[in-house]
Amino acid sequence: MPCPSPSPSAPESSNRPPSWRAKAIRWGRRSVAAAFAAGATYLGGCFLALLVYGWVFPPITGVQVQRSLEASVGSATHSRHYEPLPLTKIDPALPLAVVAAEDSRFFLHDGIDWVEVENAIEAYRNGEELRGASSITQQLVKNLFLTTHSSYFRKGVEVPLTYAAELLLSKRRILELYLNVIEWGPGVYGVEAAAEHHYGSSARSLSRYRAAALAACIPAPRTRQPQRVGQYLYVILRRMNQIGQLPISELSPSGAPSERSVSDLSVADVRVANPRILTTPPHTGIPERPR
Repeated sequence: MPCPSPSPSAPESSNRPPSWRAKAIRWGRRSVAAAFAAGATYLGGCFLALLVYGWVFPPITGVQVQRSLEASVGSATHSRHYEPLPLTKIDPALPLAVVAAEDSRFFLHDGIDWVEVENAIEAYRNGEELRGASSITQQLVKNLFLTTHSSYFRKGVEVPLTYAAELLLSKRRILELYLNVIEWGPGVYGVEAAAEHHYGSSARSLSRYRAAALAACIPAPRTRQPQRVGQYLYVILRRMNQIGQLPISELSPSGAPSERSVSDLSVADVRVANPRILTTPPHTGIPERPR
């Protein structure tokens, strides 16, 4: 009776270690998964922080951390002047000047002003300098959670954070946070610190002229001085007159409480003397670097 033939041995290839290509693919997949997990965790933390910032001012911001690290690397000292001030205590001329200078459609868009983005692209195609089209909300999330370094990655992260801020915070609170966290000079953050640094006074009482001069410094806060902003100052003053007043009654000189939530405001509630102000670029009159 014939003996059963021995079973064939397993191919030698099954005992070989994975090739460098297989290792690279496996490592790449793990790296991508880890990056997605880290990104999701970071965004989740930012969303939670936005909920908290609906009630309190941030103790520190991403840009403040950036400036501190830059100073440490350069062996320089970094002093932080940061004094948050409630919107009801800020002179009404200042938020009006900031909206006129940075985002005249602030109360009309949902975080990203696509009209202004299209205007900037069209102007660039026509040979003009590329200017910033970031809304106040975009600039806020950049200051809170990111850095001033411009990149496609930063812009990509800005988008979900911007829409989250618009969803979780009222327009009034977004403007209040923005006024209190943005840079206004080396180590100077927020309107109260800016007024003290540049004018030796408080943001509780500022003239329209001084408010417009401060707003003119926002695109380049570490190099511009309110006394040297040139004709852009008068561009902002003209736009302030065109807008008239912001649709928040807390900003009125009487300080009367608001009868309506900012989230309830419609386009018709924005009081504008000249309707063209809503479609003309807010940075008209001065070359602007991309933000």
